[in-house]
Amino acid sequence: MAQEAAGMPPEETLSLWKREQDRLKALLVDRDTEAWQRDPAFSGLQRVGGVDVSFVKGDSVSACASLVVLSFPELEVVYEESRMVSLTAPYVAGFLAFREVPFLVDLVQRLQEKEPGLMPQIRLLQAGGDTFPLMGGSGTVLGMALKSHSHSTKPLYISVGHKISLEAAVRLTQCCCRFRIPEPVRQADIRSREHIRRTLGHLRPSEPGQARDPGPVSTEMAWPLEGLHRQLHHRSQKAHCPKACPKGGPGEPTDRSGPQQRPQDRLGGSQEQQSQFWSGGDGVP
Repeated sequence: MAQEAAGMPPEETLSLWKREQDRLKALLVDRDTEAWQRDPAFSGLQRVGGVDVSFVKGDSVSACASLVVLSFPELEVVYEESRMVSLTAPYVAGFLAFREVPFLVDLVQRLQEKEPGLMPQIRLLQAGGDTFPLMGGSGTVLGMALKSHSHSTKPLYISVGHKISLEAAVRLTQCCCRFRIPEPVRQADIRSREHIRRTLGHLRPSEPGQARDPGPVSTEMAWPLEGLHRQLHHRSQKAHCPKACPKGGPGEPTDRSGPQQRPQDRLGGSQEQQSQFWSGGDGVP
């Protein structure tokens, strides 16, 4: 039976979430911290991770959290785990991480315990429908639009993430795209939906974009685990990497004409598009 998530949390909870966001924001490191990040071909990078949460169709509580690790630059899956979860926190715009990220943290911790040699050096996350600024109040650029094809109408929005620069995040996103959606997130999404089909049989996963609009992608280099409770945000250039992201959805092959960055999209205001988020580096910053 379909379930509905709880309503709006009390003001005390929202205030607590906001304080936690402010605390983690103060710990953010928006520069490259590893030698491979500055290498044009990312020499030294061997494992990239991706996470995703997929929902059961018509059910805003039952979901599947998935973690995958891919080899780099081959982009072959070397580890995967998917688990059914029950979401207890409601969806509140701007606070998506507090609803979904605890389950993703659990998956990362399980990987660390079971196969520490497969821990990804950097992880890719996709924010689902959260509204986020492309430029901070001080004029700091928080993200960049990546138009993968001259005819594409759906750019990706890339954020700096944690322990990686925006420039490196954009280049790495390009390198991780066989299709429009970066491969780590795409594989996590495929596996989470398949897990729902296997586990629940007649029930179907939501179609992409139904449970929540696709949002920003961001890079994070081996978050401090508690740092995964931060907002998930967004995320080209060549460097011996596959060409990126085609004009269509996750199933369309990459167009070989290459991507286009759009500096004009470094604007104030907010975006609610497909956005990718990276993070890298071990330990608390």
